[in-house]
Amino acid sequence: MNNLSINYRGMELLVAYSRNRSLELRNKLVQLNTGLVRQAAHRISKQCAEPYEDLEQLGYIGLIRAIERFEPEQGRAFSSFAIPYIRGEMLHYLRDKGSAMKIPRRLQELYTKGKKLRKQLTATLGRLPKDIEISQQLGVSLKDWNECQLAVQNRMMLSLDATVNQALDCSITIGDTLADPSAQAQQKLQEDRLQLQGAMNQLEDKTKTAIEFVFLRDLPRKEAAKRIGISPMTVTRHLQKGIDQLGQILQPQVA
Repeated sequence: MNNLSINYRGMELLVAYSRNRSLELRNKLVQLNTGLVRQAAHRISKQCAEPYEDLEQLGYIGLIRAIERFEPEQGRAFSSFAIPYIRGEMLHYLRDKGSAMKIPRRLQELYTKGKKLRKQLTATLGRLPKDIEISQQLGVSLKDWNECQLAVQNRMMLSLDATVNQALDCSITIGDTLADPSAQAQQKLQEDRLQLQGAMNQLEDKTKTAIEFVFLRDLPRKEAAKRIGISPMTVTRHLQKGIDQLGQILQPQVA
């Protein structure tokens, strides 16, 4: 099963769970999103003394809380909604226990240099520099610079939603400093997008437009309804219809 089919399966389960909060459906959602927990536990375990297994168990508590509070009708991606809960559960435990986050000396020095360089580049460029510009000036990879920032921010026990840089037209959060996916992952994502686009082209116009506005552009359903010229309830019906049709279209390709 590829990432695209997993996303649609998860969306269907979340909608079903919002209507019928059964233990069976919740367990399926937990199993489907184990990757989010393992990724967060792996990152944090590198910077603290707690065993990976203990952090993973804490992450599942956060995942369950996210499942309970998620509202599918808002049109948000579940992964973006769940990660702060998963990481927050681990970080709250570390904070309450008083466990110090370990940061290698080289990362501390790199962060200090990068922080100083950010101020210099801001003055020179007249804007906030991009992470890629900072990493190039430091002579390190973008991945290393992002991991350095993440390590320091984890030590400070901040939420992923906390703003680390603010500009007039945009803000940068800790979550934005996560390392970019590898080239292989980017290629896979592009393949999934092409596959999805081909399937969406087979939908009727209003159903396709509703899915694009709500799920791809992250517009609220009321705003999507206004742009399409239909009611929010009709948007919801188009979304459900589109999900069902896309599942039928994509299933043979996944198989």
